[in-house]
Amino acid sequence: MKLKYLRAILLIPFLLGIILSTAFDTPVTKAQDKPTPTHKICHICDQMRLPTVVRAILFWMNGCPHCHEVIDDVLPPLRQKYGDQLDIWMIEVSSMEDIQRLYEIGERYGLKPEQIGVPFLIIGEHALIGSRQIPDQLPQLIERYIKLGGVDYPQIPQLASFPSVQAVSPTAQQPAVQSASIPENIEPTVVAAVQPSVIEPSQPAPDKTKSSGFTLAIIILIGMVGVLLYGIAALVLNKAIVIPDRFNRVAFPILCFIGLGVALYLSYVETQEVPAICGPVGDCNAVQQSPYAKLFGVLPVGVLGAVGYVVILFFWYWGQLRKDWLAQKARLALFVTTLFGLLFSIYLTYLEPFVIKAVCAWCLTSAVIMAALYFLSIDPLVKQWQSELESEGLTFETEEG
Repeated sequence: MKLKYLRAILLIPFLLGIILSTAFDTPVTKAQDKPTPTHKICHICDQMRLPTVVRAILFWMNGCPHCHEVIDDVLPPLRQKYGDQLDIWMIEVSSMEDIQRLYEIGERYGLKPEQIGVPFLIIGEHALIGSRQIPDQLPQLIERYIKLGGVDYPQIPQLASFPSVQAVSPTAQQPAVQSASIPENIEPTVVAAVQPSVIEPSQPAPDKTKSSGFTLAIIILIGMVGVLLYGIAALVLNKAIVIPDRFNRVAFPILCFIGLGVALYLSYVETQEVPAICGPVGDCNAVQQSPYAKLFGVLPVGVLGAVGYVVILFFWYWGQLRKDWLAQKARLALFVTTLFGLLFSIYLTYLEPFVIKAVCAWCLTSAVIMAALYFLSIDPLVKQWQSELESEGLTFETEEG
């Protein structure tokens, strides 16, 4: 009986690996289709008075789902409606230097670095940020500026430093980038208070007082792998570190509720698209806005974690309060569910320092909790198996006698 369970458990890491390899398979092809600037060169009209045109600048980033939502779903209908009256200059943010320039541009519009993200659109004296604010406010601003006779690109000196700008041949419609400041008679304002998407999953906001958290994440990752290997060895050898039952009964539900609280908070951040409170370590918002924050591109990882903690709590309470068949299998169910949670946490923790290039303190907290739950589930299961083996041995001796 034990051998059958053990073989099934050892297959779990391979099955989970196959699931994870497809779950985060994001649509790369679509993300790599870089939009091109919408300049229209007309040598005959260069010296003539241009018609009423509203010009704006959109800062975007390759791989940013909110950017592509605006580019693919919001802008095409507006371009179709207004035609030549709407000209949007797209500038790609592709490096840490570009991010710093975007911070400087945002400061000109009264924004703090933590408020700045992509997609970031500037139209006239207004700055729009995020895949909610841009579709909500841009159509009204276009109508307003058309009635006012159009609006040119903002004159911002930092624009000339973007590599994507330097790669585009200058035209009469491109903004002048030599001006030292925004005209004094225009007061920059920000439309609405919608929180932006994080600028770059792979580049945390420059804050010298904050730790990147990479070292901490790697230490936790190594610790989780060690706990995983210990659990497998304990089952194979049928011997585990003894944990007092009283301690286990108190610690296990407390850890579950703490983990559930963390998962629910991350679910709120992911579903409501609000900035997370990150603390002094890492950049939670960069992680939460990365493509890896949603399973199969649909299910937020925080929601999945919350469901996992609820399932673990269910099996724990059932095993404590009931004596039926399911209660007898509760220890095995706890081990299997915490094993899934640990493997998933190992995968996500690996992604943070090595792929996303940002660390989420909340995610690391959940990972540590899941590793602790997995560790606590080992000893009860081993004790149950030892008891079953002893019972089988006594039965066998009785039958022989």
